[in-house]
Amino acid sequence: MPAAHSSPVETIRTIAWMKEASRQARGEGRIVGLVPTMGALHEGHLSLVRRAQRECAPVVVSIFVNPAQFGPKEDLAKYPRTLESDTEKLAALGADCVFAPEPAEIYPAGFRTWVSVEGLSERLEGRSRPGHFRGVTTVVLKLLQIVQPHFAYFGRKDAQQARLIQQMARDLNLDTEIVLCPIVREADGLAMSSRNAYLKPEERRAAAVLHRALQAARKEMAAGTRDALQLQAVMRRVLDAEPLATADYAEIVDAETFEPVTRVGRACYALLAVFLGGTRLLDNMRIEPAAEEPGELRFDL
Repeated sequence: MPAAHSSPVETIRTIAWMKEASRQARGEGRIVGLVPTMGALHEGHLSLVRRAQRECAPVVVSIFVNPAQFGPKEDLAKYPRTLESDTEKLAALGADCVFAPEPAEIYPAGFRTWVSVEGLSERLEGRSRPGHFRGVTTVVLKLLQIVQPHFAYFGRKDAQQARLIQQMARDLNLDTEIVLCPIVREADGLAMSSRNAYLKPEERRAAAVLHRALQAARKEMAAGTRDALQLQAVMRRVLDAEPLATADYAEIVDAETFEPVTRVGRACYALLAVFLGGTRLLDNMRIEPAAEEPGELRFDL
């Protein structure tokens, strides 16, 4: 595996090759970092790579459009596949290698073992996208087993997914530390996502409503409201006022269990899933007590 900040980026296509490269790096006493992605890289992904580079060398970026996490009516076929431009972006950052296997490499004929995190998988995204989380946790476990990173970096935009991965790593005694990183946003507050590219111009303008809904809830909590149903109603009103937006859910949940809360007084998430045309976008805000000011809340957008 090339030294950190070398160029061009080495592209690894097979599991055997990736395992050997990682074994070599670990044998040299180096700290291996992994940034798992499905490609179509944007500034959100690149921020994870930069964070990994501050803490690890080598940094491996996986690019794999995982068929197991797409439902039968979802956008697997049209999901953007931009390996060449993705690799150029990573080379400019000085990433060490790209692991870009074909689906048959990850799911060979006869594959039949799946990973499911019970309890955390059934609500919210699990309800809206049956089977999605089983596909996510299975492929992430496979990537962690193949690359054997000391640290793996995930964005917090997909908050429920990130929580499941943390739980899986804990329950299965994985050696990899799961590192969650902040949401990266566009100038109007829209959380960066590969799916933003699907939006028509008028839908893209309307998509800023997700951030406005979270900001409205934040303002309401800053004014003293703690009742979760009232806060959810505030978010719904903002979303419903945008004609191009259709809310799938707007909920406030416990940050550990992802079960609904009645009152905001401990670490929680405000979670949104919203359709703009045929595109479904996610966003969230983490809410937790401010240690320095009892009774006050801290917000992480």
